[in-house]
Amino acid sequence: MSGRGAGTDTSTTPGCARRDRLVLAVCLAAGFTTLLDQSVLNIAVPSLRDALSADAAQLQWIVAGYSLAFGLALVPGGRLGDLHGRKPYFLAGMALFVASGILSSCAGNAWVVVVSRLLQGFGAGMVNAQVIGTIQDVFSGPARARALGLYAVTAGAAAALGPPLGGALIAVAGPDIGWRLAVLLNAPFGLAALALAARHLPRHRAHGGQAGLDLPGIGLFAALTVLIMLPFIRSSGYALYGAGACAAAGALVVQQYLRARSGRQPLVHPALRRSAPYALGTMVAMAQFGASLAAGMVLALFLQGALGLSAMAAAAVMLPQALGMGATSVFAWRAVRRFGEHRVVTAGLALSAVSLLASGAATLYLSAGVLPFLLAAFQFCAGAATGLTVAPTQAQVLRHAPGEAAGVAGGILQMSQRMAAAVCISAVSGIYLHGAGSGLSGLRHAYWYAALACAAIVGAGLLVSVLNRKLSTSPPQPVEAPATTPREELAL
Repeated sequence: MSGRGAGTDTSTTPGCARRDRLVLAVCLAAGFTTLLDQSVLNIAVPSLRDALSADAAQLQWIVAGYSLAFGLALVPGGRLGDLHGRKPYFLAGMALFVASGILSSCAGNAWVVVVSRLLQGFGAGMVNAQVIGTIQDVFSGPARARALGLYAVTAGAAAALGPPLGGALIAVAGPDIGWRLAVLLNAPFGLAALALAARHLPRHRAHGGQAGLDLPGIGLFAALTVLIMLPFIRSSGYALYGAGACAAAGALVVQQYLRARSGRQPLVHPALRRSAPYALGTMVAMAQFGASLAAGMVLALFLQGALGLSAMAAAAVMLPQALGMGATSVFAWRAVRRFGEHRVVTAGLALSAVSLLASGAATLYLSAGVLPFLLAAFQFCAGAATGLTVAPTQAQVLRHAPGEAAGVAGGILQMSQRMAAAVCISAVSGIYLHGAGSGLSGLRHAYWYAALACAAIVGAGLLVSVLNRKLSTSPPQPVEAPATTPREELAL
């Protein structure tokens, strides 16, 4: 470990305070860059599809592949950073992220974008693992909570700014060039983050011992996720892929058991599997995160493809979601203190499900002239639901993580969310793209089925949340991860 302990707050001196602020600036720049890229893409997808003549399967891989690779990189990236220091992996991940974004912007074929998005997601996951680890290393106590709060605010700002920035670029440059500029938007921010990191990111060697990389476990988890995705992408082979997914799931369970029994560290810590509140809370977070990203992508396609809105107008309809999230995030913790985490999370999930059902029903029965305004209102409600759900769910899940697994609990949580996003995006976009009939009426019905699927996913999370409350009547005390364990992950 470097001279500054992970659990020691040395920011009381002016020199240390300035150094800490610079380190936090690096982390915020990295978070803004990776999350801006994701929010911009939803607006650019229709223009990209038209410019490259991308089919439905290619579009699904372009959007879902990013989350898939992001999730797979989190746990190994975090453990490698724990062992060898975070700076080299941060720089390598950000360089891969920027280079892959440039490759996407120059692509003349949709499959090139698919490959580059997979690489970009892997780079983003590697960077994100080091960002949260660095915050854990540098800050402690209230300072750590403030740093993570700023990181969450930065994520919200990126989500809010992405659609209007992407829409403006497409409006100014036209769809053929505009989508390339939108995809390239991350490059200047990424280069700035690289320059800041090279100069100010500390060379922590926080943890010794074995890296504990469970590569077979990660491979089986990836195979399971892809096998679940493929039927929705190909719109066929449900029985074959279902059998393959069952086989992969069984192999993963056996492999995890044997690895733990041999004394090696499995992908999922055994203590986490024994904690029902942690497992159920992770399922709630997966449902919320996956449904939210899938709904955003399908809405962007519907607004531009069915209603004929420009990219800028579609971004304006989607912007209230970020505003709603910001509005409720301000008082979410006050509500938690008054009503408890479970009630607030359950209320947020219920509001999300109602908003999705209402938006889907509106597309069936209302005229195209008033529909954008109502969808914007429902987006605000969906964002408000997200603000009530995300942070309390994360805190609830990590609070129930057993002490011996507190450090890796957050990494597994965020990896699970990213995998859920990959599956949900594939499934829901498949429902919309493959189910769309001819004309506006067909697209309206396709959007209704997609919204219904998202509401069903959130509804499943709602039921699990209610069950989790019944099993957590006497929750454990909050667990502070020791200085020598990996980081808590911030689920975004």
